[in-house]
Amino acid sequence: MTGPPQLRDLGRVGYLEAWQAMKEFTARRDDATADELWLVEHPAVYTLGQAARREHLHLAGAVAAGAIPVIATDRGGQVTYHGPGQVVVYTLIDLRRAGFFVRELVYRIEESVIQTLEQYDLVGVRIRGAPGVYVRSARPADAPNVEPRFAGLAKIAALGIKVHRGCSYHGVALNVAMDLGPFAAIDPCGYRGLAAVDLATLGVRTDWRTSAQRLTERLGAHLAPAGRAAAEQSRALRADPVAGNG
Repeated sequence: MTGPPQLRDLGRVGYLEAWQAMKEFTARRDDATADELWLVEHPAVYTLGQAARREHLHLAGAVAAGAIPVIATDRGGQVTYHGPGQVVVYTLIDLRRAGFFVRELVYRIEESVIQTLEQYDLVGVRIRGAPGVYVRSARPADAPNVEPRFAGLAKIAALGIKVHRGCSYHGVALNVAMDLGPFAAIDPCGYRGLAAVDLATLGVRTDWRTSAQRLTERLGAHLAPAGRAAAEQSRALRADPVAGNG
């Protein structure tokens, strides 16, 4: 089946439930299965990617007491936080049919976020080797040992991808209006001193639903199949790569 991905609005759902459903959907899909975007909001949770190292978790207080669970996942990347006020979109895409590789998938997801931010008069930027989207912020990365490439920047959207049998799952998280405190207990995406920011902190007056609609519209446009010739070229896609940084 071709055409833009179908949108499923799942509302607020636990991370483990969504992750299991993604794996099951990907395992049973075939060449006729339509691509889908799953729109969700998660209760507070830390997730670890396959490359995650525990030293990027600074567990103390409520976190150490178990108030915020920590879940090791099969996506690419390091550690991130999900919670209320964050728009999460899982991208369940047949890359072979769509006609692009996992790196281009990441690029297209980032471009969707960047174009969403443009609608709020914000400039999103990419950082080479650090997937996700960053913005200039009044609360930038400020640790003494923060990498120079993050100077003056804060992360507003994180992404992580898993590809199984040429089909992707997991996706992207855009910070809209959150309690940013839990990010202080981690090195976001494995980068010490990297700050996280949301639209509300940047002075954007919007709501979760509006931001979700704008982001899913952009994702739907960018993740539609690229055409038969490109799809045939993508048959060389390697099995089970992972991408992203949490």
